[in-house]
Amino acid sequence: MTLNSAAINDYLSYTEDLITQNLTFHNERCTILYLESLTKMELIQFNIIQPFLEEGFAAIEAVSGARQSSDLPLIGQALLDGYCVVLPDSRAKAYMISAALLHSRSIEEPSAEQIIKGSHEGFVESLSTNIYLLRYRVKSPQLKVKYFSMGSLTNTKVAMVYMENLADPNIVKECEKRLRSINLTHLISTGEIDEMIEEHPLSPFPQSLHTERTDRAVSYLLEGKINIVVDGNPTVLVIPIKFFTFYQSPDDYNSRWITGSFFRFVRMISFVLAISLPAIYIAIVSFHSEVLPPGILYSVKVSLTYVPFPPIVEAIAMQIILELLKEASIRLPSPIAQTIGIVGGLVIGTAVVEAHLVSHTMIVVIGLTAIASFAAPLNEFGTSLRILGFPTMLAAALFGFFGISVMMMVVFIHLCKIETLGVPYFAPFGPFKGKESMKDIFLRLPVWKTEKNAQKSGSHKQSFTQRWKRH
Repeated sequence: MTLNSAAINDYLSYTEDLITQNLTFHNERCTILYLESLTKMELIQFNIIQPFLEEGFAAIEAVSGARQSSDLPLIGQALLDGYCVVLPDSRAKAYMISAALLHSRSIEEPSAEQIIKGSHEGFVESLSTNIYLLRYRVKSPQLKVKYFSMGSLTNTKVAMVYMENLADPNIVKECEKRLRSINLTHLISTGEIDEMIEEHPLSPFPQSLHTERTDRAVSYLLEGKINIVVDGNPTVLVIPIKFFTFYQSPDDYNSRWITGSFFRFVRMISFVLAISLPAIYIAIVSFHSEVLPPGILYSVKVSLTYVPFPPIVEAIAMQIILELLKEASIRLPSPIAQTIGIVGGLVIGTAVVEAHLVSHTMIVVIGLTAIASFAAPLNEFGTSLRILGFPTMLAAALFGFFGISVMMMVVFIHLCKIETLGVPYFAPFGPFKGKESMKDIFLRLPVWKTEKNAQKSGSHKQSFTQRWKRH
């Protein structure tokens, strides 16, 4: 196809925001084309039009970053990327000069991952800004970025970021292979990549970590993991990931190790409570009331006297109501959402108890279960726990404590079985690795105890300890 403005206009479906302008310098003529919705007119005026009218094509060739091509699809894609194309009448190739108009919101703290101490920077929708945030924190020549283009319609730019000297080459190769195999007509969000590369789509547990925090993403880079950044999306995908990573928070490392270890241990307890607490209540009321002291048993029995439904119906109904309230508070504007959350919870909770549809004890149990599921630093993992609560409640209603034991056994067997990019999901417990299983899992060990810093500061720490003991 002949390379001219008509061919480019036809390639872009005769869109009306394609601007065409003819310029002449002495005997040299050219046509410039650009999409006014994607380019900044000031850049075109001062970097292209004005220099050409003063010096001709010599000025165009001297523009920093100018590219030449005669490939029509490449030129069309450049226009869609915010480039200005200069078509000389006397030359076979076109010049492509960047003049992109960039709109990006300011860097701020992610509302879904707030912390008490530490950095309050979060990723934004601009891919270049997000890469900058990573490079700003990791000023190392080993930080490597690979770009991909996905979506036959959207041509979304995707970046794979990792540390060359820390990431496992086999994992990097496998990740790159899976990214290149993705065949989509459009790519809008990071979640679509997540679904395309995960190995166990039927598992209730997330097999990759989504974060908008720069400090969290950088910490995983320094652990040898891979960050996947999608243009137009502030969420960064981290792979491969393990189960215990979802219960680690940046606050653990911004506080003293005793404080961080305490809160991490509390979060680990919340995992068991979120799955099994309603099921334990159902099993006790239905089969094993003898495990309760007489005083507590009498109180529970009295609260159930006028309730017409079995405990399993109570629990499922209250869990569904809780999810409805949560979804309503998310979708509504903030001032209204707070009102719905507080008033809805109080009114509905009081009304169902006074109407004898649900017992007082069940309200307490469901409330504690909700709090336990919200203790996970990442919301997606808490949702997985609440989903697992439903089959656990059914098992408890049918078989009591035996059903709960079998259900928990199935959950842990599943955790030990699945892998992410060849990395065991439940490591270091599945497979078990001895002393390593306790390192930075349930407890946040002091910095000077970690393996990474031992080689660098071991002698200094030992001498300091000896001096301290002498005093």
